[in-house]
Amino acid sequence: MFVIMVYDVGEKRVGKVLKISRKYLYWVQNSVLEGEISESNLRKLKYELERVIDEEHDSIIFYTFRTTRYYQREIMGIKKGGEDNFL
Repeated sequence: MFVIMVYDVGEKRVGKVLKISRKYLYWVQNSVLEGEISESNLRKLKYELERVIDEEHDSIIFYTFRTTRYYQREIMGIKKGGEDNFL
């Protein structure tokens, strides 16, 4: 499946959320990651994030697509991340 993850978390937790997320997805730009991921790895990602975030103040949204067949991505301006910038 293909996932777009968007997050808005407290300043103290941003680094941890990004580090965890980059194990599974590609960083696209500030607070946005995307990529293909298995259902089991998506569960692992969510589990790891649950342990870090403050559910009273933080927000993470997952947009999940079963296929990339109808997916199109257009960039306006500078490209900040993606597969070629994977660590």
